[in-house]
Amino acid sequence: ENKRGLRVDILDMLGSLVPEDRNYAHNSLDNNADTHLRAVLLGMSETVPVEGGHLVLGTWQSIFFVELDGPRNRTINVKMIKA
Repeated sequence: ENKRGLRVDILDMLGSLVPEDRNYAHNSLDNNADTHLRAVLLGMSETVPVEGGHLVLGTWQSIFFVELDGPRNRTINVKMIKA
């Protein structure tokens, strides 16, 4: 569901589950361990069926691209797999 309040709630939830200010071992390298751990919770890919050239999503479903370690330029890859 693509509503502003929900987007804010998702980011708040991620911040509660993986606080930015903890002493993570990875922070000694890049100081961005929290973003990696949040990405683990969200996953890095999604599979969505396509019918008639359109994504098959439920009435209230949306796809979110969440930037956790930026802003920075990103490449988004889309792969079509024939079934």
